[in-house]
Amino acid sequence: HDWDAVAHVADHVIVLCQGEVVESGSLAEVMNHPQQPYTQGLLASRPPEHGKPVRLPTVQDFLDGVAPETTERSVFEGGTEILSVRGLRKSFKGTAILHDVDFVVHEGETLGLVGASGSGKSTIARCLVGLEQPDGGEITYRGARIDQLSRGQRRAYAREIQYIFQDPFSSLPPRMRVGDLLEEPLRVHGLAGDSAGRLARVAELLAAVGLSPDSALKYPHEFSGGQRQRIGIARALALEPKLLICDESVAALDVSVQAQVLNLLNDLKDRFRFSYLFISHDLAVVERIAHRVAVMYLGQIVELGPRAAIFENPQHSYTRRLLDAVPVADPRIRRDRPLMTDEITSPVWAPGTGPTHVELVEHDPGHFVAVED
Repeated sequence: HDWDAVAHVADHVIVLCQGEVVESGSLAEVMNHPQQPYTQGLLASRPPEHGKPVRLPTVQDFLDGVAPETTERSVFEGGTEILSVRGLRKSFKGTAILHDVDFVVHEGETLGLVGASGSGKSTIARCLVGLEQPDGGEITYRGARIDQLSRGQRRAYAREIQYIFQDPFSSLPPRMRVGDLLEEPLRVHGLAGDSAGRLARVAELLAAVGLSPDSALKYPHEFSGGQRQRIGIARALALEPKLLICDESVAALDVSVQAQVLNLLNDLKDRFRFSYLFISHDLAVVERIAHRVAVMYLGQIVELGPRAAIFENPQHSYTRRLLDAVPVADPRIRRDRPLMTDEITSPVWAPGTGPTHVELVEHDPGHFVAVED
């Protein structure tokens, strides 16, 4: 489903829609001169390399003849600091995973967190919601350290920070109807009043993510992957959170559904005014949705700054390698990607050891880069 990868390796392309071939031809013919609206929609669904439209075009837009959105998204103007992470450390069975990680998230901001598998991105997210206990450092939410919260404060904290998981198939209880799994957090936290009030709230949540009210009576296996991810988003929204953690939440989706979910996330953010910590290995998606970007390497942040600074003026060698490795969905562009000749550093360290601690230095206003040897 990745057009960028297809453009890099394929000679001939076959486009399938509902089990039928709708277009076939050479890579250049299909990608430069697509004839079918379905193919045109697939190609347009990827986040554009240039420009940040308010809404990504979808396959359905092309099938319906809807003109693509051209209005650019507004630039983030800054807001109150809502979450602060300082010196976060985490090890598993003596093996160090996170090494003194620092970052902040502001109200209304989307912070993108990128890096290779094993760099510690998901471990950070799990520490934030209490699925893992850090070994050291401080996590502060609205000025209060979360390890010093009272039981009542922790309950409120659990409401305000919600998690959208990567896999829409395994993250939903298969034996619960959708309405029950959306109603459960409302009942546990005593929200939306009585049973009738909770049912009304469930209907509102389903409508917010573009699903019909009768979806509440169905089981998760009766939905497509994109629809299940919408249900996961609705469940995260049930408690009216202030910060949503999206952990590779569009990685399992094809480009057309991915565009729909990204549009939905942005629409909901504008509507409900919450913040995102958006974890992904897809740099095109991160560039599309994030205001600032933190680049992780071997359990540490090596570059942090505004989206434009990271993507247009990367300073750390690892950031440049990440960007150089991104395929481009254009058969006319075949980047010469030099192979790494040095030994690839393992993210796994012996107990009691770890990488050399890096210091971030401000290169430009708001753009911090780790000092390299």
